[in-house]
Amino acid sequence: MSLKNIRLEVMQHLEKDVDSLIEKYLIPIEKIWQPTDFLPDSTKDSFYEELREIRALSKELDYDFWVVLVGDMITEEALPTYESWLMDVEGVDQVDKENAWGKWVRHWTGEENRHGDVLNKYLYLSGRVNMKEIEKTTQYLIADGFDIGTDRDPYKNFVYTSFQELATYVSHNRVAKIAKEKGNKRLAKMCKIISGDEMRHHHAYAEFVERIFAVDPNQMMMAFHDMMKRKIAMPAHFLRESGDKIGTAFEEFSNTAQRIGVYTSNDYVDILQKLIDRWEIGNLTGLNEEAEKARDYLMKLPPRMYRLSERIKIPENSFQFKWVDPA
Repeated sequence: MSLKNIRLEVMQHLEKDVDSLIEKYLIPIEKIWQPTDFLPDSTKDSFYEELREIRALSKELDYDFWVVLVGDMITEEALPTYESWLMDVEGVDQVDKENAWGKWVRHWTGEENRHGDVLNKYLYLSGRVNMKEIEKTTQYLIADGFDIGTDRDPYKNFVYTSFQELATYVSHNRVAKIAKEKGNKRLAKMCKIISGDEMRHHHAYAEFVERIFAVDPNQMMMAFHDMMKRKIAMPAHFLRESGDKIGTAFEEFSNTAQRIGVYTSNDYVDILQKLIDRWEIGNLTGLNEEAEKARDYLMKLPPRMYRLSERIKIPENSFQFKWVDPA
């Protein structure tokens, strides 16, 4: 049987448990928070007073902070790209409404959609950013699509989402801490609850991988190895500003995030190590020769990457984005 058919068979085997995993990891729409819970109510007289407070507190946050917050928001707003990608994964069927994997992707998308929505509205109210330029960048990112190196392989896609959900947890959580230190409780609470969603989603995708390891450990190990060997591409790696070429803004955005400690090269390695520990890669038994070599590569990878990360030099000067007024 081909690897593609084996993966489809495994996905069909796991599908019977997806409804229970939705109940475990996702929150019913009537119970989960919505963006309006964190934003001024425009129907009330207090709206303008709250708006003045948002704009006043926004002045306490520096340029690099706003660049990172904008980049995080744009990444979240590109959700249609991620949904369409996951809907094309082997075993996911968006036509058959009874397909549990399709149901998972739709419900997960519904939860994730709120993140970009609330951050977008907050940025608009803050008065610190150029929304027209941000909107252009968001449209470019969706139109340009992305290639995360997973093809339609569910094993690789679940490694990617396990990693990426934890990375977005780190980023939003750090932004929340900076906002709190500057006295911006509203923004801190907003980003903190977003990070909580991301951690919940990380645990879900990590459990998907655990379940695959239980039934197809050799090929799951190879998929993990392949994804880490090529390195995890961030969702916004094609990020660009208006008038620029595809991908030209991503490196400067990444430099900014690293400079203020929101997401660093060490965080990348920390996440890899957490996945190795979570999936108990060192304790798996019964692997074939190829999978053993892949496991050996993965176990040795974090120390090597930590050494490399120590040599990385981050530019001290901020890049001037069109998104944010430097004043």
